[in-house]
This record gives sequence, structure tokens and C-alpha cells, in this order.
Amino acid sequence: MSSYRRGRINDAVLNELAEILREVKDPRVSEAFISITAVDVTPDLKFAKVYYSSLTGDKKEIHKGLSSAQGFIRKKIAERLNLRLTPELDFIEDNSIEHGARISKLLDSILPSKEEEEDKKL
Repeated sequence: MSSYRRGRINDAVLNELAEILREVKDPRVSEAFISITAVDVTPDLKFAKVYYSSLTGDKKEIHKGLSSAQGFIRKKIAERLNLRLTPELDFIEDNSIEHGARISKLLDSILPSKEEEEDKKL
């Protein structure tokens, strides 16, 4: 399978997952603000790694909620996407947003603020 087709499938699954997560009734998933950051489907379409991020809620409970809703999510993907096989989903927490926020905060603490720069000019 060409990488172009896999990329299109990854994007399609990502877009559908973003919509399907709104329909999940599990409070561990529905009450948390979850964003899907990436999807990586294997070339044979049997498995997909779903990378997600959440800034609110207990990380372990969110993972449990996503794992328990996996069957529902997979069924909805099968209904919405016309794929030969519907991949099994493996949810993996993506900490890159938190990591980026932490680095940004550290850089802000190192760099002088605008007020300090103005005081130096005077």
C-alpha cells in the first residue's frame, strides 16, 4: 500500500474519531477534554495507534474509558468509513502538548519581561 493512501486513511480515521468521541457515553471520556493528535494505521489495516491528549481529568481513568469504549468506536468507524478491514485501536497517551507548555513556561521564566526591558531602556 502506498504511503499516500495510508496517509489519507490516517487522516480519515483521525477526523472520524474526533467526531465519534463526542458520542461516547462513558463519563470518563465525555467529561474530559480529549483531542486526538495523530493516528498511525499499519499497512495491512489491522491495527491503528491512536495518540490522544487531555489537559483535564485523570489520565489513567481516561485511558480506561477509551479502552472500554473501543468496541463502540471501532463499530462507528466501520459504519462511517468504507475500509476493507476496520483496524483494532490502541490508545496511547501523547504528552507532547504538556511538554511544549512546560518548555514555553520555562523559556518565559528565563527571558526578561517587556517591563524589565523598558526599565533598562530608561
